Amino acid sequence: MILPGATLGVLGGGQLGRMFTMAAHTLGYRVVVLDPDPHSPAGSIADQHIEGDWHDHASLQMLGEECAAVTTEFENVPAESLEYLARFCIVRPDARAVGISQDRIREKTFLQEHGIPTAAFVPILEPEDLDAAWERLLPPLLLKTARLGYDGKGQRTVHALTEARAAFEEFGNVPCVLEEKVSLAKEVSVVLARTHDGQVAVYPVAENRHVAGILDTTIVPARIEEDLARQAVDAATAIADALGYSGVLAVEFFVTEAGELLANELAPRPHNSGHYTLDACITSQFEQQVRTLCGLPPGDTLLLAPAVMVNLLGDLWVRGEPRWDRLLAEPAARLHLYGKREARPGRKMGHYTCLSTEEEAALACAERIRRRLVNSDER
Repeated sequence: MILPGATLGVLGGGQLGRMFTMAAHTLGYRVVVLDPDPHSPAGSIADQHIEGDWHDHASLQMLGEECAAVTTEFENVPAESLEYLARFCIVRPDARAVGISQDRIREKTFLQEHGIPTAAFVPILEPEDLDAAWERLLPPLLLKTARLGYDGKGQRTVHALTEARAAFEEFGNVPCVLEEKVSLAKEVSVVLARTHDGQVAVYPVAENRHVAGILDTTIVPARIEEDLARQAVDAATAIADALGYSGVLAVEFFVTEAGELLANELAPRPHNSGHYTLDACITSQFEQQVRTLCGLPPGDTLLLAPAVMVNLLGDLWVRGEPRWDRLLAEPAARLHLYGKREARPGRKMGHYTCLSTEEEAALACAERIRRRLVNSDER
């Protein structure tokens, strides 16, 4: 076990790294952040900020020699960098798990090999692969880049083979997956914590609403049948076990109109849909990240009250700083801002969470706040 007083590291200085740093500080750890941005949200509050690139061996060695253990805040850190870093300290999650989750072809193949249903898909490595794939799949289809897609980026809906060819060329002919669009009833996610010796703690299934490919609202517990929720938890746990995972893992699922559960994506880190745990659970997903990194047992994931989390995007800043007094007037609402210097459309600047004894009351609170914040006539 790595106990409080030790130094921990995090690759990436965004909001997830910031919330990890806060959780680690609360438990008494020092934190070193590696991120190239001198103004990164996590670096601004860490004990030390190494302004370096994740590919730079000198920066990685500096981080590894300073820290007892290192984690990552996002899945696009090169797996090779994690392998190099592991020469100097404990790294959780490991390079294999991150490498699988950062490549859609490897990820979806891994899921199917372990009996986890996904939407029908075909890997696309060359333009010629589109012709055979189009014969196997039923349009409309989604063409997604295999790597670096996030918040709806690197995705295109295609209705004809000519559209698919054009999209593949526009993406730079990089490896992609061509995937059938499903008749979607809901999107849900499972966030869990797994220790290196296989202890697992699972949060309640969350229901997610997306707008333009970006998560907008998370409702917990998800409004789905108990049996379907159990299936999602079992599938997420099986995935973590198959990966030999150590850390916080999120699994996104589609629920089809026919009631089928399909795995969509893995995130080897705390997840946007788990932010409600900061306010609504005994142990937040970020404390779990600290615990699993340090070889400590996971904390209790009990949901203390139904919760609704809403993302705050940079679009809200178009007329200046939002009127936070309108949010803070709600006694059951909690505001979290990420310390980012520049607000841009689509950029996640913060979130708020509403709690109540009843799910519908929490939803009503969240929508009241949304209306107050976006009503330009009252600014």
